[in-house]
Amino acid sequence: MNAHVMLVHHTRYRYDRPVHLGPQTIRLHPLPGCRNVLSHSMDIAPQPCTRVWGQDASGNRIARVTFPERVTHFDITVRLATDLTPINPFHFTLAPSARQWPAGGTGDDPALAPYRLNADDGADGSPTPPLDVFVEEWRARLPCPTLDLLVDLNRSIATRITYRIRPEAGVWSPEETLSHAAGSCRDSAWLLIAVLRRLGFAARFVSGYLFQPDLNAPDRLGCDLHAWTQVHVPGAGWIGLDTTSGLLAAQGHIPLAVATTPQHAAPVSGLLDHCVATFEAVMETMPMPPVADMASTPRRAIHPS
Repeated sequence: MNAHVMLVHHTRYRYDRPVHLGPQTIRLHPLPGCRNVLSHSMDIAPQPCTRVWGQDASGNRIARVTFPERVTHFDITVRLATDLTPINPFHFTLAPSARQWPAGGTGDDPALAPYRLNADDGADGSPTPPLDVFVEEWRARLPCPTLDLLVDLNRSIATRITYRIRPEAGVWSPEETLSHAAGSCRDSAWLLIAVLRRLGFAARFVSGYLFQPDLNAPDRLGCDLHAWTQVHVPGAGWIGLDTTSGLLAAQGHIPLAVATTPQHAAPVSGLLDHCVATFEAVMETMPMPPVADMASTPRRAIHPS
């Protein structure tokens, strides 16, 4: 299978009447430094509109779009070329001080402080069983090898929480996900973040693309928006953990936004007038020519604009 793949991602909103759209924030650009991204472009309709690229507090590349006139639709088309050559997700080295957990000196970096705040079920400080019970099961294992802890915890949540497609908006609290013993990828990722933070790790929510074989055609790749977790370990940096598969994030995971909470990693957010709105997302993947052919074929440069 060719490792170079082109994704065309269409996001379409339709409104039952002309509406005023407030400023829209789009988080559909790969994280800066994402090594397996070859090119990226994004088109917005309708025109005219104003688009300004920037960076938020978490380092995400975001586009802020404003429309001067009322609109009846809002379309975003992303074209992403990526290299899906297999990688070893364990290709990192932990700092000697972090090979056992708890580790010493892990709370000194102020940049990590926002990612250590507990993902509480409520803000009143009340007990949160069964989350408290679940955390204590893992705290009882400490001290232990850090990597073993992360791999086993991720696999345990993937086994315990049945994957469920939830088209409705929002993320369940860790308590709800444990109580249902099921949830979407964003629900189980948020549960893992809650547990990791209570065990002393810095952890953050990730929204991105997941490329994987199409269930209806295993020789072809499909792609979906997906959510997973990143945990910070000294020496290794941010490590991706996918609670849906129970595996570490690898070449098929393309992070688009990271945040302290799921709400701050939404692919599109903004205000609009009261109306009846419909939403559609369509993703198409296609193999790209081999590298040798691409080098001899004139191509238009693709820039994030």
